[in-house]
Amino acid sequence: MAGHEFFDPANRKRPLADPTAAEPLAAEEPRQSCDPAFKHGVVVGFDGSTSSERALAYAIGMAHRSGSGLIIVHVANRLPTTVWAGCEPPVFVDVPDHRTEVLGLELACAEYLAEVPWILVERGGDICHELEEVGREYEADAIVVGSTHGIVGRIFGSVAGRLAKRAQRPVIVIP
Repeated sequence: MAGHEFFDPANRKRPLADPTAAEPLAAEEPRQSCDPAFKHGVVVGFDGSTSSERALAYAIGMAHRSGSGLIIVHVANRLPTTVWAGCEPPVFVDVPDHRTEVLGLELACAEYLAEVPWILVERGGDICHELEEVGREYEADAIVVGSTHGIVGRIFGSVAGRLAKRAQRPVIVIP
């Protein structure tokens, strides 16, 4: 069983509470229910880089050994509008990321994914937050990520380091 699932960031808006309504809205809008086959699966962050490919290979083995599903997460880029228009306020814009479609096609053709059921989930936003959110939604047993190398990771902190500090489930960092 293979496939991919795309979530539209526009669908993630929360409705405003109506002060005249008898029942207040819940603190968070319920998400689409996820496939029970992927409950307690393994979440892996994937962007096509070498380190994410190693993380994917480890996550495939982990899901295969535990008999669970694999939730592959690609977090689309969000760019500040100050880069585009020279605006003062730091407003973020979701930029269409066609890379997810390309990754989905590459993964659908990959023979090494035939051993485990998997889905590809696209999100937009902060990588750490989105990986943890997907892990929470699917009640994942673990989150697997590749390590960050280079100057960007040293300046802003690595995704793996930030995720390990905030996650409510085991985080496995693959070098």
